[in-house]
Amino acid sequence: MVSNQYQPLSVFRQTTAEPPLSMSDFIKHECGIALIRLLKPLEYYVEKYGTPLYGINKLHLLMEKQRNRGQDGAGIATVKLHSRPGHKIIDRKRNSGSNSIQSIFEQVYANYNGLSKSQMRNPAWLKDNVAFMGELMMGHLRYGTHGANSVKNVHPFIRKSNWIHRTLVIAGNFNLTNVDELFDELVGYGQYPMERTDTVTVLEKIGHFLDEEVERLYTWYKSDGHTNEEINELIFDNLNVQRLLKKASKRFDGGYAMAGMIGHGDAFVLRDPNGIRPAYYYHDEEVVVVASERPPIQTAFDVHISRVQEIRPGHVLIVKRNGTVGEVPFIEAGERKSCSFERIYFSRGNDRDIYTERKQLGEQLTDKVLEAVENDIENTVFSFVPNTAESAFFGLVNGIEKRLNGIKAEKIKALGPDADTRDIERILAITPRVEKLVHKDAKLRTFIADDNSRGSMVTHGYDVTYGIVKNEVDTLVLLDDSIVRGTTLKNSIIRIVARLRPRKIIVVSSAPQIRYPDCYGIDMSKMKDFVAFRALVELLEEQDKSYLLEEAYDRCRAQMDLPKEEIKNEVQALYDLFTQEEISQKIAEIVTPKGLKPKVEVIYQTLEGLHHACPNHLGDWYFSGNYPTPGGRRVVNRAFMNYMEKKDVRAY
Repeated sequence: MVSNQYQPLSVFRQTTAEPPLSMSDFIKHECGIALIRLLKPLEYYVEKYGTPLYGINKLHLLMEKQRNRGQDGAGIATVKLHSRPGHKIIDRKRNSGSNSIQSIFEQVYANYNGLSKSQMRNPAWLKDNVAFMGELMMGHLRYGTHGANSVKNVHPFIRKSNWIHRTLVIAGNFNLTNVDELFDELVGYGQYPMERTDTVTVLEKIGHFLDEEVERLYTWYKSDGHTNEEINELIFDNLNVQRLLKKASKRFDGGYAMAGMIGHGDAFVLRDPNGIRPAYYYHDEEVVVVASERPPIQTAFDVHISRVQEIRPGHVLIVKRNGTVGEVPFIEAGERKSCSFERIYFSRGNDRDIYTERKQLGEQLTDKVLEAVENDIENTVFSFVPNTAESAFFGLVNGIEKRLNGIKAEKIKALGPDADTRDIERILAITPRVEKLVHKDAKLRTFIADDNSRGSMVTHGYDVTYGIVKNEVDTLVLLDDSIVRGTTLKNSIIRIVARLRPRKIIVVSSAPQIRYPDCYGIDMSKMKDFVAFRALVELLEEQDKSYLLEEAYDRCRAQMDLPKEEIKNEVQALYDLFTQEEISQKIAEIVTPKGLKPKVEVIYQTLEGLHHACPNHLGDWYFSGNYPTPGGRRVVNRAFMNYMEKKDVRAY
């Protein structure tokens, strides 16, 4: 059960001491958040750090260190605490495009150009006269999963009011599967929402219960004879953020890490009950900071990993106007299903745990790879693409070296006690041939080239290192972190590495087969885009079992009007008809360009291997079809129906 009483942090926890293109196509991800609350007066930071821009500088750094999470747009907002009526309390700046962070902070810093030294050391004057001089600040980076990349779609969003305790700023890394249901609830409250987007719906849903909580306190204190100004102060101190978020989020279905700021100075970051989307925080006597990833906090504030905590699923981190910090439950936590794709691909690889997990994912593929090359290390070249696969590649090479060490030890033993030094040295010299073979070139501009010419140009988006591979002798092993659509693999990577004239090309994915759509914030929503699904369809056609697709479609249609809690994923049964190896073999055929001479083989990570490498991040619905929320099952069925109905639209 969720407690309605706000409690300090110590009750719940003791504190202790830009991704490149994937080989298989670019996947977009939504989004990155940053929140900072300065716990000391602004004068403190001027005296200690020599600048009134301490908070803004840290926010800038947090956002730059999370550029991998969003390059379609960025936005920031600040709240000035204890401002007098007649003064602006909230400043916001948003921009769309890949250079949004730079553009935003250039404009923010421009407010301070030309100020005198005395003015820059006078926080009270700055707060009254200059924008973005607040103690509470929020940043957001956007990858749009759908919709135009216009500034109106960029967070933070503001719900304005002349009552500052009803003014709300929201930004988040989230996607909800039941926006229509939540929209209808708002209408039921008597509201007239202007949009059906999940961001606006969330803003208005939380805003509704913020109003309700403020009204409850106002009625309570008014009956005691307090003046309206006195009541404002009492609301500032006693607003129960935990309770209003419990009510607002009751019907949320999806993955989310949402950050909010209330006009009078309360702030919060809440995380979904399954912990699908990530959120980390750090606090000391000077600052509270939240980010989507752990390393940006470590870098920006120079703190040890042990002092950066993870916001627990179903919990909200609340920072009150008076500086009190607490992490409390707002909804009953479910089974932990943190997104495994964060570990495989999205999050920066400089997080200690993510780095070791990616290495483990690569090492676990060692035996499959050695079997595929028939243990012929001498005639095999190992490489990787893209750069995000580098950590997993290190793991694969480590695994191969371990196997080789065992073989070399046996060979040396077989030489006997009087072995010749040169023979021992020849054995010790046996090592895997590790090379950087594939290079991503700058995007080639095709201008007004015709379709055929444009296709030819796209093929050359990558280039290779010539002269390393022995013609028609060597096997080439390429490790990728994931294979989603397979189009870049077929149209560019395999074509270009085939020019090296290897005997065989083996593509290895450190992730399992991506079979199902996502609905929690990653741009993978259409069944037809997945090469694994296309392989499934071809296998069914080859075995004259296409009728099973129609039967699955009918079962999906029959469930459309059921409560989402009763819906079953009807696509899983189709995949169960084939082994992983059968689907992998068909994928290899699909991604092999017509007329290519070298044989192509595809090897995937297993689901069990993924769980072994990432035991604390079991959100695997992309691979298994086991969605953590009921809305996910509805989405996968809808996506399948869209495919059958030849509708090229999102399923949610």
